[in-house]
Amino acid sequence: MCMSVWRAGVVEAWLEVVMGMPMYTRACSENVKSGKVLLGLTDEDLELGLGISNPIHRRKLRLAIEDYRRAEGDQGLSKASDMDHHWVATSWLSDVGLPQYSQAFQAQLVDGRVLSSLGRRDLERFLNVSDQFHQTSLLLSVQMLQMLGFDKEVLQARRAKCEQQDPDLIVWTSHRVTKWIRDIDLKEFADNLQGKGINGAVLVLDASFNTDAMAKALEIPGNKHMLRRHLYEEMKTLKNKAPLGEAMASPTPVAVSRFAEGRVPLRRSSKSPLRFRAHSAERRVGNQGSLPKEAGSVPLAKGSPVHAYKSVEITNV
Repeated sequence: MCMSVWRAGVVEAWLEVVMGMPMYTRACSENVKSGKVLLGLTDEDLELGLGISNPIHRRKLRLAIEDYRRAEGDQGLSKASDMDHHWVATSWLSDVGLPQYSQAFQAQLVDGRVLSSLGRRDLERFLNVSDQFHQTSLLLSVQMLQMLGFDKEVLQARRAKCEQQDPDLIVWTSHRVTKWIRDIDLKEFADNLQGKGINGAVLVLDASFNTDAMAKALEIPGNKHMLRRHLYEEMKTLKNKAPLGEAMASPTPVAVSRFAEGRVPLRRSSKSPLRFRAHSAERRVGNQGSLPKEAGSVPLAKGSPVHAYKSVEITNV
């Protein structure tokens, strides 16, 4: 049902159940009596009228409202709308290989739409991700989702097909990478990958992630030259089985690419569609550098958010 025809009860239910933001329903019930009003809210209204002082919470609502506005033009909601913050904080972060950030993502209510808007500064400032390689892993994992149109069903189907086979490397979870390490007879080092953020998106899209980087993540001693040579040959064979061109083929249009270039604001005008009674809102709110590019590493794709990445910065996905 179009947001513009929602009544007050539907607005409250959407905010509490769909968006998972029950802490703001009281202010919403007192101020927002229809979907038309919701569509016209400014950022100032969200902060002062609804008491949403958290920047990521406001961004979540802005992106959702913009998605519904576009859906009224018969485009339908983006596939990212199917990725709620519970899925992101548990399943997705676990698949990326960084479950240690689950609590921070849960507190910030990061859903699929917010994921697509995150940049390196957001990760560090709001989500406590200070490790640069962890930031890179998260950004590349979001890029992979964007390549699949943020379609959970497509992602799950492709992962199921490669559970026992090597091709389609880009959709590998961190668990699948760990399984591969065991399969190539390095099982004594496999558990060292826990919490490192090594997944298929990193293996395919990060040209600087080479044998030395993997050996360091696995904690293989530097004097174990034959083990490192074995790892080099296995990684070379693996990447040859999954060419970058095939891995990057997106089966569905990128439904939320409009979110990828940054925040999609609501009306910024100081003129609000209604005068709120202002609510007092309490304000709340091991780095790994670039490694030398080895022969046979996979080049970055054009248009990648890390296309010009050297060693310092990756900007918005």
